[in-house]
Amino acid sequence: MAIGQDVEELLIMGDSDLIIQQAQGEWETRDVKLIPYRQHVEDLGKRFKSKEFRYIPHCHNELADVLATLASMLPYPGNAHINPLEIQIRERHGYYNTVEAEPNVQPWCSPRQPCKSRCNRKKAAQKLETALQ
Repeated sequence: MAIGQDVEELLIMGDSDLIIQQAQGEWETRDVKLIPYRQHVEDLGKRFKSKEFRYIPHCHNELADVLATLASMLPYPGNAHINPLEIQIRERHGYYNTVEAEPNVQPWCSPRQPCKSRCNRKKAAQKLETALQ
């Protein structure tokens, strides 16, 4: 997509330190199945004047986490077309928006039921949903 739009500078962000380090050539790619992909990334990278790989820890990448969670919750047949999700950048964070909840709603995390994820995916999904309304 970036090549088709004549992009000259590319910023690649990911939450897998292993993949980022391998794509930069700092770490060796040992898995035989991944070597062709690494080579393809290297070949594509030559088409840009500059490229930068940036590692973002998974817990700091809430948007990707929320999108992955939402995608896993959607039932769809394998041959169905899914329209792209439009994402808007707002001037303020989603948690500034008011969220009204019923008074007897159980919290997602409690001392008896700790969160299963370091990043509270449900809260992040709620923030995104609120921001998109």
